[in-house]
Amino acid sequence: MDKITKYKTIVRKLVEEIGQLGSSSFEDVETQIITDDEHGHYLLYSNGWSNESRTYGCYVHIDVRPDGKVWLQHDGTNLVLANELLVKGILKTDLVLGFHSPFFRKQTEYAAA
Repeated sequence: MDKITKYKTIVRKLVEEIGQLGSSSFEDVETQIITDDEHGHYLLYSNGWSNESRTYGCYVHIDVRPDGKVWLQHDGTNLVLANELLVKGILKTDLVLGFHSPFFRKQTEYAAA
C-alpha cells in the first residue's frame, strides 16, 4: 500500500471512530461523517437542534494531499487529534498543523507545509 492510500485509510478510520462517539450525545443533533477519498477530504459536522438552539458546524477537518502531507485543518475535539494521528502511523514530518500560522509551524517538529 502506498503512503497516500495508507494515510487516507488511517484518517478515514479515525474520523469514523470519532463520528461514532458523537452520534448519541444529543438526540436532535446529528454527527455527519463526510469523507472524500478521491480528493482526500475528511470532516465531521454537527447538525441539528439542542434546547431550541441551532447546532451546526465543522468540528474535525483533515486533508490528505497528493504530496503525502496530512493537514490537520481543525480539531474541535478534546482528543488532541495530532497525537492520535501519530499513534496510528502518520509520520510527524508528514503532519501539518494547518490551524497554526505558517510562522508558528516552522518552529515545531511537525511539517511546516
